[in-house]
Amino acid sequence: MKTLDVIAAILLVIGGLNWGLVGFFGFNLVTAIFGSLPVLERLVYCVVGLAALYQAVQWKKIQQRWK
Repeated sequence: MKTLDVIAAILLVIGGLNWGLVGFFGFNLVTAIFGSLPVLERLVYCVVGLAALYQAVQWKKIQQRWK
């Protein structure tokens, strides 16, 4: 499960950096990379969203695993 915790955390950092770029510079990195493949772009957003949901639901268990 620790591997899944790390993957989810990495995806959240990527998502956060992308939103920072959108907020500060109006530049969406995911669109820049996958703009010609909107299905893949949407998949990236879904996976990042699932990572956030996983982190939110498993927060206490994650803390216990990493002690």
